[in-house]
Amino acid sequence: MIPRLHARTHSPRDPLAEALGRSLSANEGLTEYTIVAHWPGLDYYTPNDEQRTWTSVQWAEHLEDPYLEHPFAASADDDRRAILHLDIRLHPDDRELTGPEWAETAHRFARAAGIEIPGAAEHGWRWIAVQAQPGRLDLIANLIHLDGTWRTPPADILRRLADEARRIEQDLNLNPARTAPTVRPAVRTAPTASAQLASVLAQLADEQAGPLAAVRGLVEHTAHRIARLPGAAGTGTAHHLELIARRLHAIQQDLDTTAAHLLQPRITAAPPVARHTAHRTL
Repeated sequence: MIPRLHARTHSPRDPLAEALGRSLSANEGLTEYTIVAHWPGLDYYTPNDEQRTWTSVQWAEHLEDPYLEHPFAASADDDRRAILHLDIRLHPDDRELTGPEWAETAHRFARAAGIEIPGAAEHGWRWIAVQAQPGRLDLIANLIHLDGTWRTPPADILRRLADEARRIEQDLNLNPARTAPTVRPAVRTAPTASAQLASVLAQLADEQAGPLAAVRGLVEHTAHRIARLPGAAGTGTAHHLELIARRLHAIQQDLDTTAAHLLQPRITAAPPVARHTAHRTL
């Protein structure tokens, strides 16, 4: 069992689509066989008679709601990327887990990640666990608490997740993950001017932590919020913002391509080889 923590994002839509292995849909309902677990507070959040078979779009909106309810919530360093995404993959030789086993696994990893606290069912952080692909579980959470405070993941979250994975493997009789081979550090060389410039462009184009990614995330988030407003004017504005976000993404790709071009070694023309002519003797 291998847990993998993704870089945080502004929206749960891409992580949810990745978890499902397909685009989000406003028509297809996700049953308890797909959403195998969720934050305990959801039972207090929805009436008992409300149908829980939400579509993937509705689940994404549910995870986005803290952004709308607390528009100024941010981390200590002013980071608004509140969506945490964790995926867990079984060993190829493992048996397929049952629904209750997937649910137990989800809750245990949620506690290990610090987004579920036992005894605080109606107060906490929104998260869901998606089991839509064989041997894989995805946990998606919003780090903005119901009271507007920001939940900073534990500094040792990777170790906690790895330790919990080992315990779950033992409890469920699963194959242990192989230890990654030790990699010897490469000899560090002084970067060339082209490499330094490429590094600057790569930072600008960074899909997770680059400044353009942050701007694009805010534009996409604003588009989603405006799209939910009544009236055709809001729909048109939301579409216009989505086009702006696409252009920003194209700029990121162009910068990334340019950075890669700078790192390509230049091929210098080899000097012509002197041709030796044979002298015939008459």
